[in-house]
Amino acid sequence: MSANHQVPSRSVLTRREMLAAGAAAGSVALFAGRAVAQPAQPQATEPDRDFKFQPNNPAHEPAGHAPEPPGEPGKDYTPVVVPNGWTLPYRVVDGVKVFHMVAEEVEHEFAPGLKARCWGYNGGVHGPVIEVVQGDRVRIFVTNKLTAPTTVHWHGVIIESGMDGVGGLTQKAILPGETYMYEFTLRQHGTLMYHSHHDEMTQMGMGLTGLIVVHPRRTTGPRPDRDFAIMLHEWKIEVGAERPDPNEMSDFNTLTMNAKCFPGTQPLIVKKGDRVRIRIGNLSAMDHHPIHLHGYYFVITETDGGVIPESARWPETTVLVPVGSTRTVEFIADNPGDWAMHCHMTHHVMNQMGHHLPNMIGVDARGLDNKVRNLLPDYMTMGQDGMAGMTEMGMAVPPNSIPMVGGIGPYDEITMGGMFTILKVRENLTSYDEDPGWYEPPPGTLSTVATPEALQANSIGTDGGSAPRAPAGAMKSWVLPKPLEAGDGPAPMPGHHHGH
Repeated sequence: MSANHQVPSRSVLTRREMLAAGAAAGSVALFAGRAVAQPAQPQATEPDRDFKFQPNNPAHEPAGHAPEPPGEPGKDYTPVVVPNGWTLPYRVVDGVKVFHMVAEEVEHEFAPGLKARCWGYNGGVHGPVIEVVQGDRVRIFVTNKLTAPTTVHWHGVIIESGMDGVGGLTQKAILPGETYMYEFTLRQHGTLMYHSHHDEMTQMGMGLTGLIVVHPRRTTGPRPDRDFAIMLHEWKIEVGAERPDPNEMSDFNTLTMNAKCFPGTQPLIVKKGDRVRIRIGNLSAMDHHPIHLHGYYFVITETDGGVIPESARWPETTVLVPVGSTRTVEFIADNPGDWAMHCHMTHHVMNQMGHHLPNMIGVDARGLDNKVRNLLPDYMTMGQDGMAGMTEMGMAVPPNSIPMVGGIGPYDEITMGGMFTILKVRENLTSYDEDPGWYEPPPGTLSTVATPEALQANSIGTDGGSAPRAPAGAMKSWVLPKPLEAGDGPAPMPGHHHGH
């Protein structure tokens, strides 16, 4: 700041006043084509420094809002469902919900056949979901049973600085054997997260993460019948290794939903007509995840910053969940079936053995196979036709590893792995807690081999000759026109050369 800088007098518009005036002018211009002018907004008179946190966000209470009586499940909220996971129990002491978390080493199974020694909370990976209600006062004890110092950061939670859990900045690290206490009031509602904020690359990469679900104290719409909570994560686990490699920066080979990869992921079971909410958090090290749901479109109703106004929502079939963020989607389960839900990054639906493979697509390996079998009778080259068939082959895999893709489905091999699960919607559902089995499509609604009669009636030849072919012109690469002749346009600038 220069020495002659002066504080402007109130005759100069503040930034807020300029924004208000600009918004009013913009409204008139926007609707001028329809002969509708918006009334000018009253100009703010308070200075910017008096700006209150999130004044228009219904998901947040103002600072200093007094705690309310502890919210009760069933009465104040419908408890979330955590596939392959659980919610952390609490007890009430003098009107405060008290939780106890223990950071420790955990032997975790990602799917049958693949285990690793990870770091988690209370004997599990990821940590349990902390489920509370807006206005609750919470007291969380954290015991460190790791060999390294740690902390817990309450990601996205609006709290006092000293409770924010950043090692060295807002608190001392929790040393091995120590127990720290965090206490704060939940001023907001939504889907938030928690994770270590000490040596984050190592500790988050080893699994020290979890979800926080804060239900609204006063709901304005119908509660969901099924409210699912899912944490996305990515790991590097070398084939045969017993620990994840938290130093990896790009080649993650185990992609998980609630720390499980398919076929170890538990399905989402709902009844036809249920109002379904799915909360998705992402604390992956590097990758955003576009989560795609088959059979439905949904609306994105919330981010970790709060509720999205209804006027700002739109239908989607894929929601991008950025690193360090949460997204919440909702829909009515009106379409029965078994519906895939998965990350649409294709390498994220492949398990650990699908990396570092040579490209064998199109290779004729019959001669090679015959020669190698003289030494290894069971040898078979893989990958020349893609990765399908891995599950059906029943081939032996290295210790502590699983096939690249696959689980046996109702008709054939499901050639996906990693970040993949199934939404099972049933009209006649007896229990949410039991897998209803595979969906049986009504007659006439299952794709099967075309009959000769159908082929003939529709003039379809099985050799493909009846199918239209791509026009040659449509497949041609574009060719730029010839350069302008001398005198037809501006001359090149003197001294201009490429590569500078």
